Amino acid sequence: MTDSEHDHLSDEAALENLLRTIDWWTEADCGLSDLCALRSLRHRLRALWPGSEAVAVSVVNQLLHKFDALPQMVRDGGTENYRLELLAPDGSVAAQLAIRTSMAVADLVQRGELHRLRLCARPECREVMVDLSRNGSKKFCAGRCGNRAAVAAYRARNASSGAVGDICRSGRHPARDIDP
Repeated sequence: MTDSEHDHLSDEAALENLLRTIDWWTEADCGLSDLCALRSLRHRLRALWPGSEAVAVSVVNQLLHKFDALPQMVRDGGTENYRLELLAPDGSVAAQLAIRTSMAVADLVQRGELHRLRLCARPECREVMVDLSRNGSKKFCAGRCGNRAAVAAYRARNASSGAVGDICRSGRHPARDIDP
């Protein structure tokens, strides 16, 4: 979820692509009403990053109430087993996504892992993320931010030692191209 200056939900096709990306595609047509509903939902969800436990609980409760989340028994995949799931009576994409997101955040709150909801560590980036790494140490979003930060750190280290300037001026690498 990002700001409008770099909107990943630009049209219905982008919404369908997002749903495929998160492996949550119902093959239902996504229309302009779904797109508008999800865009209006962003400001509520954005409050979760970085938010306190009290804010998260409030947002979860508000969304579950707003979309009339109802517990239903549903088949688990293609198996004979059932599981309990919260569903929206209207079945809209926005309602289903809001409810699933709310339940995922509720699970993080219950496990004391709300800290896994973070903003990308690159100051120029405004992307949000859920750190699902085993040790909870992920710093950057799924974009190029990690690579950009590594390159910037590399350049800063080399600039302080003068190595980058030597390479640029002479065309040679100082450690490898030693004069005989």
